[in-house]
Amino acid sequence: MSSILCKLILRVSKLSRGPPHSLGISLAQALAVGNGKWRGTVGSIVDAPIDKVWAMVSQTKRLPEWMPMVQRCSDLDGDEGVPGYIRLVSGFMFPQQDGERSWVKEKLVFMNPSSHSYAYKMEASNVGLDGSVNSLKLVDYGDDSTLVDWSFEINPLEGACEDSIIDYLGFLYKSCINRIKGAIEASD
Repeated sequence: MSSILCKLILRVSKLSRGPPHSLGISLAQALAVGNGKWRGTVGSIVDAPIDKVWAMVSQTKRLPEWMPMVQRCSDLDGDEGVPGYIRLVSGFMFPQQDGERSWVKEKLVFMNPSSHSYAYKMEASNVGLDGSVNSLKLVDYGDDSTLVDWSFEINPLEGACEDSIIDYLGFLYKSCINRIKGAIEASD
C-alpha cells in the first residue's frame, strides 16, 4: 500500500460506527470474524425506484456515471452478469505515488437480479486490495426509494490501521451511493 494512501486514509474523518444493526448488517455477519478479514458496511436511501437503481448499479459500462473516481471499465472475459465475468476498472480510486491511475481486475462472484444483489472479488490490482470482496444489495424501501447496502471485506494490510482503512473505504463507497440518484436523473 502506498504511503500516500496511508496518509490520506489517516486524514479522512471517522464515519459513524454505531452498533452492527445500525449499519444494516445482521448479528451473524457482525460475529463472523473468524477468517481474519476486515469488514465494513455502508448504506443509504436513494430516492429512486429499485428497478432504476438496479439498472444503474448492475452494469459495468455505467460505473463511471455513479462512481466519480472511475474513469474506465473494460470487459476482459466472460459475459456480464454471469459468475466468472471479469472486468478491469481504472481511475483514481486510490492515490498512487507516481500519479498513475489505480486499476482493479474484478471477478463476478454472483449476481441475482431477483434479489437485486451481486458480489465482485478483486483478483488483482495496483492498490493492495487483492482478494477483497465487495457486495451490493438493494432493498425496496417504499415510496419509490431504495436502500443501497454495500458490504466489503478485505485482507488485513500490514502496517495499516484497520479502523482507518475501513473508514476510508466506507467514505469512498458512501460517496458513490450518494451519486446514484443524480446519475439516474441524468440518464432519463
